[in-house]
Amino acid sequence: MPLPKAELHLHIEGTLEPELAFRLAARNGVVLPYADTEALREAYLFKDLQSFLNLYYELMTVLRTEQDFEDLANAYLARAAAQGVRHAEIFFDPQAHIARGVPMGTIVEGLWRALGRSTENHGMSTRLIMCFLRDESADSALETLEAARPHLDRIIGVGLDSAEVGHPPAKFREVYEMAADLGLRRVAHAGEEGPPAYITEALDLLGVERVDHGLRCMEDPDLVARLVRERIPLTLCPLSNVRLRAVDVLAEHPLRAMLEAGLLCTVNSDDPAYFGGYVADNYHAVRDALGLTKEQMRELARNSFRASFLEDDEDLRSRYLAEVDAYEFGDGPHGTPGRARG
Repeated sequence: MPLPKAELHLHIEGTLEPELAFRLAARNGVVLPYADTEALREAYLFKDLQSFLNLYYELMTVLRTEQDFEDLANAYLARAAAQGVRHAEIFFDPQAHIARGVPMGTIVEGLWRALGRSTENHGMSTRLIMCFLRDESADSALETLEAARPHLDRIIGVGLDSAEVGHPPAKFREVYEMAADLGLRRVAHAGEEGPPAYITEALDLLGVERVDHGLRCMEDPDLVARLVRERIPLTLCPLSNVRLRAVDVLAEHPLRAMLEAGLLCTVNSDDPAYFGGYVADNYHAVRDALGLTKEQMRELARNSFRASFLEDDEDLRSRYLAEVDAYEFGDGPHGTPGRARG
């Protein structure tokens, strides 16, 4: 039985496995430039963030209808539940779909057909976070927020993703101020490829409550002290960091040092279909590469629920934390999969 956990950094488009991509392509009359699923998997060998993004957006063309988005979300929920995920806060990228002529309502309602039944069908609670593409214009982000207004009963927050370098958080100050006025939670990718200063900007100018990635904070001791003091969560994605060359090898990942510094770190999968591992795979990989103890693994799981946007259901958060506290690890040196106590 996997360790109970929340996943807080997950792009639903990044869960599109080759098999599903080909099924949706056939359903929608889309011709993919790959002979078969094996050839597509071979394309998942990236040199950097941009080469990943090129393929990521290319494959999105198979997503056309509410049914497509529902199937995509249900496929993720089934995999996540099997890996111990009890709560997921899921990102989606509407601009990439709207640019192809897919309406906002099709995207949101299609995802919600799965997320609205996630507890019943998968034993998971879910939330939906709309991300702005930082390599698009600030005006495009504002237009996207306007398009989302009729659907804000489905969306709890906004985020900021895609190519980081050259697109500082300050660019999106106005749209984040509008999101705050609408009562939306705020997160942003910062400090993955971009410098520590982007993390500071995201905090000070965007008012983010959580930093996605944030691993480069370790280059700025004053920033680390602030993140610890203010208990700002970081949603780290270790296997993604290696695949996209933010870290050369997993054994050099700063996660352990970040935990020891008192940072509120969580472990997540980012775009798991592309990066070779869902969230439990990330947990197991950092456990083995960094020699994390059973209690550090439990701390990561606790942090995931503490960092989640469950203020609307503190009883549910408490139940999830109780599941983590009751979990019994296996007998391996760092705790192989175990079971719940009792």
